[in-house]
Amino acid sequence: MLLPLFFFFFFLLHLHLSSSSISFPDFQIIDVLQPPLTVTETLPDFNNTHFSDESNSKYTLRLLHRDRFPSVTYRNHHHRLHARMRRDTDRVSAILRRISGKVVASSDSRYEVNDFGSDVVSGMDQGSGEYFVRIGVGSPPRDQYMVIDSGSDMVWVQCQPCKLCYKQSDPVFDPAKSGSYTGVSCGSSVCDRIENSGCHSGGCRYEVMYGDGSYTKGTLALETLTFAKTVVRNVAMGCGHRNRGMFIGAAGLLGIGGGSMSFVGQLSGQTGGAFGYCLVSRGTDSTGSLVFGREALPVGASWVPLVRNPRAPSFYYVGLKGLGVGGVRIPLPDGVFDLTETGDGGVVMDTGTAVTRLPTAAYAAFRDGFKSQTANLPRASGVSIFDTCYDLSGFVSVRVPTVSFYFTEGPVLTLPAKNFLMPVDDSGTYCFAFAASPTGLSIIGNIQQEGIQVSFDGANGFVGFGPNVC
Repeated sequence: MLLPLFFFFFFLLHLHLSSSSISFPDFQIIDVLQPPLTVTETLPDFNNTHFSDESNSKYTLRLLHRDRFPSVTYRNHHHRLHARMRRDTDRVSAILRRISGKVVASSDSRYEVNDFGSDVVSGMDQGSGEYFVRIGVGSPPRDQYMVIDSGSDMVWVQCQPCKLCYKQSDPVFDPAKSGSYTGVSCGSSVCDRIENSGCHSGGCRYEVMYGDGSYTKGTLALETLTFAKTVVRNVAMGCGHRNRGMFIGAAGLLGIGGGSMSFVGQLSGQTGGAFGYCLVSRGTDSTGSLVFGREALPVGASWVPLVRNPRAPSFYYVGLKGLGVGGVRIPLPDGVFDLTETGDGGVVMDTGTAVTRLPTAAYAAFRDGFKSQTANLPRASGVSIFDTCYDLSGFVSVRVPTVSFYFTEGPVLTLPAKNFLMPVDDSGTYCFAFAASPTGLSIIGNIQQEGIQVSFDGANGFVGFGPNVC
């Protein structure tokens, strides 16, 4: 379990509709603790953890962070951090390769379902994604852990007969034992929506290659997924017979990206592309949540326009205009966060990337602003991808400056301290949890999103922050 940071509750989250009329707390007070690394011995019981509010058609599933999975252990925080950063570097490289290519997806969908949701779990220790949900696949439903990914569109699970499969926590799904499994024909319009599709004995074959060399290959099918009491029929899903890569522990992947083949896209006729999540903080025994449907959109959130990139329709881009430290807006180059007409640059919100990446010029100014306001704290050597670290081993508590994101049309998001200053070892070393991007693309990672209610209104093109924390 990573070392926790504690801070005054009233400083936890500040969301304002106008950056010009609201002043921010300049500093947060945090306690410095160094508890030993612990490993969860068993997975949480998810049989009774689905919950829903049927009175307003909102259904919620738990999100589990990968730190809760016991199959991979770490010697210490240093070992855990470096493994996580290696995966994070692969993830960022994969995103950059995908955006540099030409990806086209239609926005139509034939699939509808009532609003529903799921709890969210993190999958860090499994070598796969960051967060997991528990979903019933087939009829009768077989519960499976699936990675959620806001930057992917495909829904898939490993399937029998499994010619090449990685190790997963649950038995591999057997379509022969499901009464609702239906193969998709080559001539189907659903098959046409798969970028890399083919034909075999009249059936639609799919292939998804991920940027780190991972892949899934198999048969495209229509299958039933079950969320608590909600049954979702005819979901276009990949039945993977050959799978390899960083998915160990999960049965497959639930793509919730912006494309038509994602789970969100397939349900857009009913839900309007509305969903929300609250990512559980790393190193805790709590769970987050993933909620689908219009009822998932909270009253009182601060809304930021989504920006569409035709070259990368799977990703959720937002308009970011500035950065602040200690209540002071940092001078940045003009247009450093803009999405160009050619699809370069811009700012992506991603659940699969841990550490927020910023263009080098923006990161350097941001980092230097933070360093100038923490000059009283003893510095430590850089760790992994972090170049700004502090030795807090001799402190009981420290005072650190506030960090803020300034978004298009006014909203400002001020982060809790644990979302920008994180422990990286057992000795009291904390690092500024941002890094430079090798290109003009910025990525807001899950560390910066943890504990904040995030909502997407796909029909109207907005993402909301707050008003609640979790």
